[in-house]
Amino acid sequence: MKYELIVFDWDGTLLDSAGAIVQAIQASCRDLGLAVPDDNRARHVIGLGLVDAMRHAVPDLKIDQYQAMVDRYRFHYLAGDHELTLFDGVPQMLERLSAAGHILAIATGKSRVGLDRALEHSGLHQLFQATRCADECHSKPHPQMLEELTAEFGIAVTSTVMIGDTSHDLLMARNARVDALAVTYGAHPHDHLLEHKPVACLHSVRELDQWLQDFA
Repeated sequence: MKYELIVFDWDGTLLDSAGAIVQAIQASCRDLGLAVPDDNRARHVIGLGLVDAMRHAVPDLKIDQYQAMVDRYRFHYLAGDHELTLFDGVPQMLERLSAAGHILAIATGKSRVGLDRALEHSGLHQLFQATRCADECHSKPHPQMLEELTAEFGIAVTSTVMIGDTSHDLLMARNARVDALAVTYGAHPHDHLLEHKPVACLHSVRELDQWLQDFA
């Protein structure tokens, strides 16, 4: 196989959560009387660690407001996260990849508590052999998550691929010297993803699954 280790982003790549994240950021700003970012600005920060995301989404946020912003975001997001669903075809794709002998992992901007909660809701926990979160590593696009995952399994960077829906995912892959696959059904638009030269840019889970069958 070309890619022994396949690393997935979570939000916007496996879970259809980008809209909920945008709404939670915007609602948090309203709660605190802050300028509310438009949809594009709020979507752009998806995939970053939570503190970095808040800093970029709300540039006027003062240091002493960070914790209040994070707390309000978690309140709004967690109020409805149990209703979020995986993109169609995700479980079947992951099961096929696992059965074929690929090592599957996650590198996400979520916290450890947040990812564990999401994996429990989704029922996918047993399919992933390792995960990395933004409160355990440097936030994307720093390469630490991918560097730790390749080292954990002793997999060469040339045998690893990162799959994500944001430029943060693609830049992390470049910084770690691994191939990147972009998906356009999540947070960032097609043209923006193409700027970062992924090995392919795919428009649905079905296309992603087929590409992995053909080339992974």
